[in-house]
Amino acid sequence: MAVLDRFFELTGRGTTVGREVRGGLTTFMAMAYIILLNPIILAGAKDVTGARLSIGELTTSTALAAAISTLLMAFVGNAPFGLAAGLGLNAVVAYQAAPHMTWAQAMGLVVLEGFVIIVLAVTGLRTLIMNAIPLALKHAISVGIGLFIALIGLVDAGFVASGSGTPVQLGATGHLTGWPVAVFCFGLLLMILLYVRRVPAAILISIAVTAALAILVNTVTTIDPASWGVVAPRVPESLVAAPDFGLVGHFDLFGGFVRAGALTATVVLFTLVLSGFFDAMGTIIGVSDEAGLVDAQGRVPRLGRILTVDGVAGMVGGAASASANTVFVESAAGVGEGARTGLASVVTGALLGLTLLFTPLAAVVPAAAAAPALVLVGALMMMQSRNVPWDDLELAVPAFLTIALMPFTYSITNGVGAGVIVYTLIKAVRGRFSEIPWLLWVVSLVFLAYFGIDWLEELFA
Repeated sequence: MAVLDRFFELTGRGTTVGREVRGGLTTFMAMAYIILLNPIILAGAKDVTGARLSIGELTTSTALAAAISTLLMAFVGNAPFGLAAGLGLNAVVAYQAAPHMTWAQAMGLVVLEGFVIIVLAVTGLRTLIMNAIPLALKHAISVGIGLFIALIGLVDAGFVASGSGTPVQLGATGHLTGWPVAVFCFGLLLMILLYVRRVPAAILISIAVTAALAILVNTVTTIDPASWGVVAPRVPESLVAAPDFGLVGHFDLFGGFVRAGALTATVVLFTLVLSGFFDAMGTIIGVSDEAGLVDAQGRVPRLGRILTVDGVAGMVGGAASASANTVFVESAAGVGEGARTGLASVVTGALLGLTLLFTPLAAVVPAAAAAPALVLVGALMMMQSRNVPWDDLELAVPAFLTIALMPFTYSITNGVGAGVIVYTLIKAVRGRFSEIPWLLWVVSLVFLAYFGIDWLEELFA
């Protein structure tokens, strides 16, 4: 225990081995869905030749890349972050890159994206950019991520759905219907009650109990298994399944530039870098803030190492054909359970690695059981809003846009971009140029290019 304490700084961060184990387990359970969801997203698209990727091979690649990346974060970054294929990033690969090149060439661009992120981290530029973000906006990023992951949980559980006359509505019909939603409501209420009673492992216990209830309901009723979403709760037919490493190492670094053309490949690479850069930045800031790991200036300890690992994870994901790996916002669930160090990531990474052999077990926790953790943690992250100076319009308006656009556009990057641009412009209009770090001007221009990427593509086509 003394060795663990020294290496992971347990005492210094006010945590214990037990808390880290619980936090790591909770993060794993909150993010394990990606092992099933990422293959579905990637396998749902065809490349330029009409080829599709195998779900079995993709499942192995996703779990392998996630395990390696998370363990790297544990031992190099000493941070309670789980890493896996990023939602949004995999969509770029599947629907922006693959239609113009082969899968191997698309994964080659992912490897290049990770390399660019590493260069930005090693040179210190990425750290400078993160430290240039005003403290109020960093708190706003935390709040926005909280709303975002709460919305993810509500949507995944079917509690919130697309409306017929409105963008969203309560349930699929405007009312709460169906067993999955009922199970989710039970799980959420159980989790809230246990948490406010300060029951140890409240989140983890709730997920386990709710998953067991979901399996029971799915077994004794005639409900359509598809109504549970990606994962249908059931008693697994077997505990062990052999992994298929057929896609590992299948990437072509520069073939995409030849096949799709320099402009198209560059646009895809730019989109991957920008999304990966700022999604991870927002998540790292938000989750670290929630964990109490930031200093008075909002700076994260070992930030350079954390950012470097994030870049390496991107390369690992591409090399394994799993799409770009990045820090997972669901890490906030583990932080809510007490995770504060890389020891929690050791637990998460080890469990992700075990899913290579125990894939059937990874398929028994439906969204209805895991989603309550996202909603509760979203509520906890909302508490950071007290640190935003809402009586100062120069900070309140950019903070609001940062918070609102994350859930409303389903993108952390969009929220960060809008907040940075508006903050910079407000300060400039007020003539307070000395309060604008020069990097914010650069970042604002990059975000303007990001928001107008379609126009730029048409202009230079």
